[in-house]
Amino acid sequence: MVKLESLKKSNHFKSALKEMKVHTDSFSLFAAKNFIKPKNKNDLLISFVMKKKIGNAVKRNKIRRKLKAIVVKLLKKRGAINKDYTYIVFGKSKAYKEKQEVLLPAMIKCFNKIK
Repeated sequence: MVKLESLKKSNHFKSALKEMKVHTDSFSLFAAKNFIKPKNKNDLLISFVMKKKIGNAVKRNKIRRKLKAIVVKLLKKRGAINKDYTYIVFGKSKAYKEKQEVLLPAMIKCFNKIK
């Protein structure tokens, strides 16, 4: 089973933000070739980030949970997400109102652009 492992250090975030970028109305996806080794070979390095401008903690956490659930769904599909990359997902306020069925195809499209 694949676990989601978050980035911890500031310089890891800075390195990942300099590489590939894909933007949508609901989120932005940043990706970089793995520059650090995950703890387990099967783990996926991915972080979900929300700005405080989006709203209160409840709203930000709901967006984070929604995006994380989509990524978990995509991990069950073989080859949907390349584990050789480190990802950062910036949630936007539009993701709060969008349903998961609308966000899923957008997320698939973004991960396909990065391959």
